[in-house]
Amino acid sequence: MKVKICGITNIDDALLCINEGADALGLIFAPESPRCIDLHKAGRIVSMIPRHIIKIGVFVNKEASAVNEISNDVGLDAVQLHGDESSAYTGQINKPVIKAFRVNDIFDFSILESYKECSFLLDSYSAHSNGGSGIPFNWEIIPKDIRQKIILAGGISQYNLEAIYKNIRPAAIDLSSSLESSPGIKDYKKVKDFFKVLRKIKDE
Repeated sequence: MKVKICGITNIDDALLCINEGADALGLIFAPESPRCIDLHKAGRIVSMIPRHIIKIGVFVNKEASAVNEISNDVGLDAVQLHGDESSAYTGQINKPVIKAFRVNDIFDFSILESYKECSFLLDSYSAHSNGGSGIPFNWEIIPKDIRQKIILAGGISQYNLEAIYKNIRPAAIDLSSSLESSPGIKDYKKVKDFFKVLRKIKDE
C-alpha cells in the first residue's frame, strides 16, 4: 500500500514526507484550493525531489492543453483530475492519469468502466469542494473486486489506518488535511506519528 501526500506547498514539507516514507507527493494547481501552488514554486520543489518519488499535479476542469503544458514545464510524473473531466478528456492528457471520483452512498461505480487507461482515486463527496474535505465516506461500499486497485482518499489518518490496511487494502492512500497544522502547511508531529503507525501496522 503506497502513500501519497497531497497539498505540498514548500520544500521542507516535501522532504519531511519523503524522509518519513511517502511514495508520491501531490501539488495542487486549482485556484479555488487553499493549497494551490504557483508554477514557479512548484517547479523549484520538483527539481529538489528525488527522481524515484512520484510527482503528481492536481487539476480541476482545466483545459487539457494547459494541463499538458504545466505538467511538462513543472516536471510532473502524473496528473490527477478532480473535476468533471470526461473519458474523452483523459485521452488528451500526455501524462499518466489518476481520475478522482467523489463518492457518496448512491455513487454508481459502473462509471469507472468508461474511463480507459486511468488509475482511480475515490474521495468523499462534498457539495462545497472538489476534494480535501477531510471526511471519510463509507468505504465498505467499494466493490471488493476493485479495492486493491484504487487510491483511497477522504479523512484518512493514523486513527483509521489499521482498518483501511486490513479491510480495504487499496493500492495507495492519499492524505492531506489530516497531516496539516493549517491548509497547505504540514504538521511535523502529525507526519511523524502517521508513518510511525503505518510502519507498525505493516510489521505486524
